[in-house]
Amino acid sequence: MPTPEVNPELCTGCSDCVEFCPTGAVAIVNGKATVVKPEACTYCTECETICPSGAIRCPFEVVLVKQENPKK
Repeated sequence: MPTPEVNPELCTGCSDCVEFCPTGAVAIVNGKATVVKPEACTYCTECETICPSGAIRCPFEVVLVKQENPKK
């Protein structure tokens, strides 16, 4: 599963992303947002949406496709 990308030059360390991350995958490390638990990230894109400085990007689009039942 992909994880969000954080641009440390744009990150202000406001911690909005930490507060809105539903899985606790994001934390502030040395004053900057960091994906500290990539295995917990569900790529919900909440962090990208809430980031006021645009430092977090979720550059991949996740598409769910219903699989048809295989023919017998």
